[in-house]
Amino acid sequence: MPTDAFTSSRTPTADAAPLSFPTQPTDGTAHGAEQHPEIVEHDLTFGGFRYTCRIAGQDRLDTEPIVILGGSSQDRHSWQRHEKWLTPLSSVITVDLPGYGTADFLPAKYGVDFLAAAVRHVVQELRIPRINLVAACYGGAIGVRFAQHYPHLLERMMLVGMTTVIPADYAAAMERWDGMIRIGETEPIARELADRFMSPPGTGHVRKKAAVARLVYQQIAAQNPEQLRMSAEHNSRLMRHEWYRPEPTPAVPSLVVTGEHDTLTTPAMGRTMAACLPAARFMTVEETDHLAPVERIADFADLMARFCTDRPLEGLPYATEPEEFGTTSPPCSRS
Repeated sequence: MPTDAFTSSRTPTADAAPLSFPTQPTDGTAHGAEQHPEIVEHDLTFGGFRYTCRIAGQDRLDTEPIVILGGSSQDRHSWQRHEKWLTPLSSVITVDLPGYGTADFLPAKYGVDFLAAAVRHVVQELRIPRINLVAACYGGAIGVRFAQHYPHLLERMMLVGMTTVIPADYAAAMERWDGMIRIGETEPIARELADRFMSPPGTGHVRKKAAVARLVYQQIAAQNPEQLRMSAEHNSRLMRHEWYRPEPTPAVPSLVVTGEHDTLTTPAMGRTMAACLPAARFMTVEETDHLAPVERIADFADLMARFCTDRPLEGLPYATEPEEFGTTSPPCSRS
């Protein structure tokens, strides 16, 4: 879900040893007042690959740290515009995992299991007992695997644009894009991806649709050679490894969210995902498609904040009423 063209603002790295959270202010600043959170970044190594985590901190710890795993074309800066609503509640941690952003190149033989283990590495290195996990699109696949393998580290899980299966037409397109990327034909891919991420004309009203589509196209078309290399390897990774594996998942509070007019990971797919989780609710964000987090930034950040602090999700002016899901049956199969 490539939205970093909308939200990135590069911040100089401030490495610290030993690893730590940003220093919390003690000046009695009022809760909810807009502030600029202190930023700390750490370069870490997992499995021989260097990667970077970014921590934005504030003066309140009303909930466990919020770890955000973005889409495949996002980086650790892509959720900065959401932070002013989240950092008054807790620290916000974003990561360039191996193979993404400015991290080391990751060969495609390393799959979702490896990336989930890298997320565990972040949590353990920062000495965090439990986290709130927000995972979008490709990050959702990593997030579910993290929940399945490391349930003791998870307090809540919010999945955005996540499905149990990659749509067949998208999988076929990835094989074609893989060859095009490797010879540098990015302009046609940029146009096609922008069309796929946005809902087709006539589907329904989507906020900021033209602006978001334009920036998605610009971001993909402007990739440098190293970004193209990583994009091609990412496509290979998706084709070689399981997207979703029906393993037992912990019964932690979970929320699955899609855009009202998402035609890539549809609301029906989101409901199927929610039905695979033991304690899940499902909602759609109105007047959005697959890129809901940037089409309604303030509203989406409010939804994240509410979920991570157990506040009511009913009666929200920007979303449908939560639907209750969950299962006590054996893990659901891919379908």
